[in-house]
Amino acid sequence: MVELLAPARDFPSISAALKNGADAVYIGMEGCNLRANVSNFSLEDIKEATRMIHDNNKRVYVCTNTILKDKDLKELESKLPSLHSFEVDALIVSDLGAIDLAVDNGLNVHVSVQANISNTRSLDVLKKMGAERVILSRELSLDDIKEIVRKSPLEVEVFVHGALCMAISGRCLLSYHLYGKSANHGECLQPCRKAWKLISEDGETLILEAGQGNIQSYILSPRDLCMIEHIPSLIDAGIHALKIEGRARPADYVATVTRVYREAIDSHLNGSWEFKRKWIRELEKVFNRGFDEGFYFNNPKQGPPQNRAKYIKKDIGQVLNYYRKAGAAEIRLWDKLKIGDDIIIQGKTTGSITEKVKSLQINGKNVKKAEKCRVGVKVTDRVRPGDLVYKIMEKGNNG
Repeated sequence: MVELLAPARDFPSISAALKNGADAVYIGMEGCNLRANVSNFSLEDIKEATRMIHDNNKRVYVCTNTILKDKDLKELESKLPSLHSFEVDALIVSDLGAIDLAVDNGLNVHVSVQANISNTRSLDVLKKMGAERVILSRELSLDDIKEIVRKSPLEVEVFVHGALCMAISGRCLLSYHLYGKSANHGECLQPCRKAWKLISEDGETLILEAGQGNIQSYILSPRDLCMIEHIPSLIDAGIHALKIEGRARPADYVATVTRVYREAIDSHLNGSWEFKRKWIRELEKVFNRGFDEGFYFNNPKQGPPQNRAKYIKKDIGQVLNYYRKAGAAEIRLWDKLKIGDDIIIQGKTTGSITEKVKSLQINGKNVKKAEKCRVGVKVTDRVRPGDLVYKIMEKGNNG
């Protein structure tokens, strides 16, 4: 059975992944993963996260996939016994020394995409080292992947959705050159997402892409990967795990993308596959730079660095209480809310749920709109005190 693997940057994202059909969740450990600029999990957090994920009969993988120097390996080695005692399901690593250490500590090893594994011989070597799974290079075509899977002695995982890097498997020095922040140590400031233009030595400017009268040259920024239309081909190729990129993304992104891919995977597995345009429309609602198929069939296309989602979410309130019998939440509003609005409620245990506001009450009286007050809102799922409330709005709408 193919595994759907979702990212998580925090506990709300974990809950969102679990509630929307992920078979496994991958998280970053503080100090040695490629998302140093976002919140990561301490050892105590990993212990709690593992318990939470295992209680839902799902798997958890911990990322330790940066380039590691001797001092970094010593720090990692000191943490491995704890990870083993927590019973994490696997460690995602790229460094050969880290693979060896993890195996010595009884941990299952998944070899990161950062290792740029692109041939079967490499899989044979990694098998001898004790690896269990390999995340193949993003630069492989689907035909390349099929051939590797056919001969592979290990489980094979591939990315199916999310950001693509301009460098081979993320091996980039641009951020370090410009800002002194190394992408290979998880510090990338993404200068590739800016608009660039080429100027020849004699001063000629080459405009590579023009948009609405402005120079819009995103020559270093590919569009996001989206393989939702090709789920049957990926599954039928024998791939073991389909991975969603996005450990820097919020819980609503995780919820939406996981739910859409879960539905697509299940429709193929139960024999009712039919591609649905609504899947693309749903994916377009959350952060994206436009969609492309990466290297699966051709070369990636250029894409803008900014979010192309048609909607944004505005922070408008917080849940104070939940009344189970009434199926309602008491929310403290610091902005406007009205009947018909779409809201997102996010929290550590709640994850991310989306609701259309069908009723509002203030002091027991039905109202059509509310602003900067305590208000009762009917909800279809349980929420919890402290959960944050966001209103979904079209871009450019300040209401």
